[in-house]
Amino acid sequence: MVERKEVAIPVPAADNTPMEEDKPVKKTPKDLKDAPIKDELSEEDQELKSQLEMLIERLKESDTKLYNPTLETLKTLILTSTSSMTSVPKPLKFLRPLYPDMVTIHESWVESADKKFLADILSILAMTYDDDKLDTLKYRKAGSQNPIGSWGHEYVRHLSTEIGLEYDNRQETDADTEDLVTLALEVAQFFVAHNAEADAVDLLMQLDIMPKLVPFVDKNSYKRVCLYILSCVNYLESPDDTIALHTAHDIYLKHGKYPEALLVAMRMSDKTLRQNIFDSCEDPLLKKQLAFMLARQQLSVETEDEDLQNCINNTHLTTHFINLARELDLMEPKTPEDIYKSHLEHKRSAAVQVDSARQNLASTFVNAFVNAGFGVDKLMLSEEDDGGWIFKNKDHGMLSASASLGMILLWDVDMGLNQIDKYLYSDDENIRAGALLAVGIVNSGVRNIADPALAVLSEHLEDTKSINNRVAAIQGLGIAYAGSAREELSELLLPIVSNTDNAMELSSFAALALGQIFVGTCDGDITSTILQTMLERADGQLGETFSRFMGLGLGLLHLGTRGQSDVTLETLKAIEHPIGKKTSVIVEICAHAGSGDVLHIQRMLHYCNDHFDAESGTDDEFQAFAVIGIALIALGEDIGAEMALRSFTHLMHYGEPVIRKAVPLAIGLLCASNPVLSVLDTLGKYSHDTDIEVALNSIFALGMVGAGTNNARVAQMLRHLASYYHKDASCLFVVRIAQGLLHMGKGTLTINPHNTDRQIMSPVALAGLLTTLFAFTDVKTLILGRHHYLLYSLVTAMYPRFLITLNEELENEAVTVRVGQAVDVVGQAGRPKTITGFQTHTTPVLLAYSERAELSTEEYLAQAPVLEGFVLLKKNPDYVEETKA
Repeated sequence: MVERKEVAIPVPAADNTPMEEDKPVKKTPKDLKDAPIKDELSEEDQELKSQLEMLIERLKESDTKLYNPTLETLKTLILTSTSSMTSVPKPLKFLRPLYPDMVTIHESWVESADKKFLADILSILAMTYDDDKLDTLKYRKAGSQNPIGSWGHEYVRHLSTEIGLEYDNRQETDADTEDLVTLALEVAQFFVAHNAEADAVDLLMQLDIMPKLVPFVDKNSYKRVCLYILSCVNYLESPDDTIALHTAHDIYLKHGKYPEALLVAMRMSDKTLRQNIFDSCEDPLLKKQLAFMLARQQLSVETEDEDLQNCINNTHLTTHFINLARELDLMEPKTPEDIYKSHLEHKRSAAVQVDSARQNLASTFVNAFVNAGFGVDKLMLSEEDDGGWIFKNKDHGMLSASASLGMILLWDVDMGLNQIDKYLYSDDENIRAGALLAVGIVNSGVRNIADPALAVLSEHLEDTKSINNRVAAIQGLGIAYAGSAREELSELLLPIVSNTDNAMELSSFAALALGQIFVGTCDGDITSTILQTMLERADGQLGETFSRFMGLGLGLLHLGTRGQSDVTLETLKAIEHPIGKKTSVIVEICAHAGSGDVLHIQRMLHYCNDHFDAESGTDDEFQAFAVIGIALIALGEDIGAEMALRSFTHLMHYGEPVIRKAVPLAIGLLCASNPVLSVLDTLGKYSHDTDIEVALNSIFALGMVGAGTNNARVAQMLRHLASYYHKDASCLFVVRIAQGLLHMGKGTLTINPHNTDRQIMSPVALAGLLTTLFAFTDVKTLILGRHHYLLYSLVTAMYPRFLITLNEELENEAVTVRVGQAVDVVGQAGRPKTITGFQTHTTPVLLAYSERAELSTEEYLAQAPVLEGFVLLKKNPDYVEETKA
C-alpha cells in the first residue's frame, strides 16, 4: 500500500479576501527610507557615472594643467547628453551628489580662467540643487560670461526665475540692482529671439524695465509681444498698466504700424499721442483709416484736409448705413405692431383696455428705436398723417414723440433739421421741447462744421418762460456734443449749474450734460463748480431725485481716470448731506470703469453689506450705485464679469430692496447687446419678482441684453411678459420699450460700449448707458413719470455693428470675409486660427458681440488691424490668382 503524503490545500475565504500570509507585507515610510537603493544602472550609465567621478577627482589634484581639459570634457558630456521631458539629463543627475565637493573646489582655487570655467559648470548644476540659494545666478555672474544661450533654453528660463527672486530680495533692502538689469536684458533678448516672448515680457515687467524691451523686438515678433503685453494690461496696477501700454505703442510705431499704435493711444486716452500718430503717418490711405478709427470713438484731431475731416466727423455714416439697409433689404419701415406681434401673445382673458396714452407713448419709443437711422417710418414721417401721431400722446408724451424724429433721422443732419424745424415753432411747449431734444439726438455721433445744434439749442438755454425747453436744450447739447470737450459749451452751461436760484432739475441736467461733453477729462473748473454747488444747495434740494444726475455728471468727468479722482473724493467727504456719500460712490465707480480692479469691486460689495433700519431714516440709495459699480468696474474683463454675475445672485438672495432693484440694471450693463443664455434665464426669473421695481428693471435689462440682436429667445420671453402683465400699464409700457430695444435698428445696431474686437471701451457710449440706468434707479418717478425721454440718452451708445469694406476712393468694395467666433490666441505658438466655426459672407456684413471677421483671400490688404466698422482695402501687389483646374 502506497503511503500518501499530506498536502495543504488553500481554501479561499467566503468573501474572496486573500488569507493573512498571502497579503503583501506593508512597509512603513521609515523602512522605505532606510532601505538600500537598488543598483539598477546599466553598464553604459555606470561607466558614465565612474567617468564623471574620476573627472571630479582630477579637479582635486594639484596639477593645474589637467583642469582645463577636465572641465572641457565635463562641458562636452553635459551639452551632448539627451533627456526626455520628464527626466533630468544623466550627467546632471550623477553630478548632483558631487555638487558640494565642486563648490569646495571652486572656493579653493585662485582667480583664473579655469575658476570661471568651473563657475559656468556649477551654474548649470545648481539648477538641480537647492533653489533657495540662487546659485545658478551667483555662479553665472562669477563665470566667464559666455553667450547666455550656450547651456540651452531651460537653463535661461531657470536663470530668469532666479533674477526675479534676487531682484525682489534686493528691493526689500534697497540694494543696487544694476547688474541684474544688465543680465535680465541679455536674457530677454534671448527669449525674444527664441519664440519665448511672454517670458521676456514677464521678466522685464517684474524688474520694472518694460520700456527697454523695445529695441529687442523685430518684425517677426512684434505682433506676439504686443498682443501679450496688451492682454496683461487688465491685470496690472497703476502706473504699470500705463507703462505697458506705452511700451506696446512704441513697438508698433517702431515698425510703422500706425493703426495699432492709435488703438493703444485711444486706450490710454492720450490726446497728444493720438495727434502725433496722425501727423507722422505719411500714407494717405492709411491716414483715412486712422480718421475712421477716431470717428468710431468720437474723437477728433486737427487736420487741414477736408476729406480727412469728413471721415473724422462721421459725415459718411448715414450714407453707408442706408446702403447697408438696402443691401440687407431692411428699408421697409416697421410699425410697432410688427414688433409686438400681439397675435402671438397668449391672452388669459378678454383684452382689458389699458391707458391708451401710455401705450401710444410706448409705441412712440418702439417706433423710434426700431427705425433709428433709417429716415423713414409709418408714424412720424408718413405723408398721410403729417405730425398727427404727436397729438395721440398727452402732455409730456408729446415731448418724447417729437424727440423721436431725431432718432428716426439719426446721423442725417441736413435732412433731419429740415424735418424737425417746423416743430421748433409749435405753439405747444412740449412739442417745442421735444424738437430741441431731437436736434441734439440727430447730431449724436456726427460732427458738422456749421454746428447747427449749438446754434439752435444755445438760444433756448435762457428761456425763462419754459423750464422744459431749457432742460431739453441742455440735454440736446449733452447728447450732440458728447465727448467733444468744447470750451464754449462749458461757458454756456457752467452758469446754469452754479446758479442756486435755478431749479435742482435744471442744474442737475446741466451738470450731466457737462459730464457727457467732457467725459473722462477731469476738467478742474467743472469739477470745482459742481462740488461748490453741492455745498451751497439747501438740503431739501439735494434730496430731490434729480440730484443723482449731478453726481453722475461729476462721475463722468472722472470716467476711466483711476487715481486722478482722489482729490474729488476727499472734497466730497466735506458734504454732510447723504448726497456726498452717493456722489463719492458714483465718482469711485466711474473712475475705475472697465479696469477690472478687484479691490474696488470688493469695496462696492462691502458697501452692499450694510443694513439700515427703516426707522433710522438713513439714505441707502448709494448701495444701488455700488451694485451698478460692480458691473461697471468688471466690464470688458471676462473673468471679472463672470465673478460679478455670481456675486449678483448672492445680492439678489440676501440684499435689501434698494440693492435688489439695481441688480438687473447691473446685469444689463454687463451684457449689453450680448444675449448670453444663462443671463436671459436669470433675468426671466427676476422679471416675475414680487417687488414691482425689480420686475420693471429686469424687463428693461432684458431689452438691454438683447438690444439690436433680434434674439428670438428674448422676443419670445417679452411676448410672454406682455401677456403676463397685460393688466398692468406700467409693466406693459416697459415690456414694449424692451421689445423696441431688442429690434433696435431692425437688428443692425449695438449699444455695447466695447468695440474694435472688444479692445476699446467708448466713454461716450458708457455715458449714455449710465444716464439711462441711473434714471431706472428711480423708475417710478422718472421713467414712468414725465422724464421718460431720458431713454433717448441711449443714442450715444448706439452704433451700427457692421463691417463695410471701402476702396481707396471710399466707395463700397464687396469682398468675401470669414465671420466666426473669436478665439483668444495670446501666447500660443505658431500662427493659430483666430476664429472658429466660421461662415463665408460678402461684405457688408453684421457682426455679433463675440464674432470676429477676417479676409478670406489675400487679394486685398486691410488697412485696419481689426475688421470692424469701416475698413479700407488696398490691392495686394503680390497676389496671384489661383487658376482653377
